[in-house]
Amino acid sequence: MKHFIIYNSPAGSLRIVENGTGITNIDFLTNKPENPAEAEEKETFLLQTAAKQLSEYFAGKRTHFDVKLDLHGTDFRKRVWNVLCTIPYGETRTYKQIAECAGCPKGARAVGLANNRNPVSIIVPCHRVIGANGSLTGYAGGLNIKQILLDIEQRNQFIFKAKPIGKK
Repeated sequence: MKHFIIYNSPAGSLRIVENGTGITNIDFLTNKPENPAEAEEKETFLLQTAAKQLSEYFAGKRTHFDVKLDLHGTDFRKRVWNVLCTIPYGETRTYKQIAECAGCPKGARAVGLANNRNPVSIIVPCHRVIGANGSLTGYAGGLNIKQILLDIEQRNQFIFKAKPIGKK
C-alpha cells in the first residue's frame, strides 16, 4: 500500500509518496495535482522523515539526504540519478558532464530525459543540472522553481563552508 502527504515548501506544495520500502515520488503539485489513485493520504514514519529532511534542506541545515528511496527506472536513468546525487550542494553541472559521468559521453539529451523522469525532485538534485552555456534549462517543476532551489543552495552554502574547524 502506498501512502502520501502534502508538504508545503518555500518552492511550492509537494506530494511525497512512499510504498513501505522507501520514498517513491516527490512531485510538485503544480505539475501533478491529482493524488495517486492507489495511495492513501496518511502520515507514516518514512514520510515524516522525508518531510523533516526537506524542512532542514529549505532552512539551510541539510546539504544531502539520507532518507530511504525506492526508485524505479531503466538502468541508464538510475545511473544518471546516482550521478546527480554526487553533485555537491550549491554547485551545478552540465548535461554533458552528467552524461560523461554516467558512461554515455554523447548522451546529453538522454540525460535531459532521465532528469525529466526523476521521481524524487530535490532529493535527487536534478535542479543542479544546467545548459552548456550556463543557462537554466528544463525542470519538471518549472524554471522558476529550479531558480528558487539553486538560490537557496547558493545562499546557504556559505553557512556550511564557514563552520569553525573541528565542528560538524
